[in-house]
Amino acid sequence: MRRSRTHLSIGGRAGLAGLALLFGAGCTQETQNEIGRAVQNWTGTDGILEIYAGDKLVKRFLEIDKLTTATATTSAASRAYRFGYGVLDENLNGAVDPGEKKVYFEISDFSTPYVFYENPH
Repeated sequence: MRRSRTHLSIGGRAGLAGLALLFGAGCTQETQNEIGRAVQNWTGTDGILEIYAGDKLVKRFLEIDKLTTATATTSAASRAYRFGYGVLDENLNGAVDPGEKKVYFEISDFSTPYVFYENPH
């Protein structure tokens, strides 16, 4: 017996809704939040972080694969800073030059004026 296109479409939607319900029911709210943060924190493989003092660029990090929001050690509470790894662009020319190395960095969510974006080139 051949099924109609509409029947398959409704069945497909019901199946997806069922999977979503099972996924949601099987995860605690904390786990769902962690999954959400993991997706939110991912930026690709070539992010750029620029840090400003007023209107002047003072630091730039290149080739950042993600900027992560810190979480407390014993709870799911977010901390007031973000961290990551990137190449410190010492001369602020927007390119990785010989001698410029990948470093760990932290920035405050409250007091650090910064722009984080994916490298358009």
